[in-house]
Amino acid sequence: MAVQDVKPTRSELQDLQKRIKLSQNGYKLLKMKRDGLILEFFKILNQARGVREELDAAYAVAVEKVNLASAVDGSFTLKSASFAVDAVPTIELKSTNIMGVVVPKIEGSDVHKPIHQRGYGLVGTDAYIDDVADAYEILVEKIIVAAELETTMKRLLDDIEKTKRRVNALEFKVIPEFEEQVKFIRLRLEEMERESMSSLKKIKKKKAAQA
Repeated sequence: MAVQDVKPTRSELQDLQKRIKLSQNGYKLLKMKRDGLILEFFKILNQARGVREELDAAYAVAVEKVNLASAVDGSFTLKSASFAVDAVPTIELKSTNIMGVVVPKIEGSDVHKPIHQRGYGLVGTDAYIDDVADAYEILVEKIIVAAELETTMKRLLDDIEKTKRRVNALEFKVIPEFEEQVKFIRLRLEEMERESMSSLKKIKKKKAAQA
């Protein structure tokens, strides 16, 4: 609302003062939320960096193991063992709350299994196949953890940006506009009061002259 469109009344002044107080309280709360979310973001960022390094290392190991097993046992034997796996990992997606932001909680079951539960027979396979299975199960575990952390980071970052825009809007637009309107009303009220006093003096002088 433009300053000129504000009604220069005391009731409007009181209403604006209440709005300023509410806006200032909202600004403080949003700023605290923004700062808290930033701290949480960097805390998770440090975890994610470590998990990403572990994920890259696990991937490199898995590729090395599968190449070695393929060279020793042949790709046909390796594929046969992989097709024999019947118990696939299950992923359960839940959610948790970080300062009002809903973030995912990903849990995997039947990911890292004992040798006898992998589905392929122990006869006809060797340790190279077991190493491949073990390496890829570890890799899947790392992927699950990385997915949870990186999705959480994205949602926190989105909410940080949203909260930051609201904080900036209150600090640089809403509150200054309200304060400018308050200033305008006070000036107009003072001007109207002076005009009223001047008119009153004129009336008194006129009455005195008539008397």
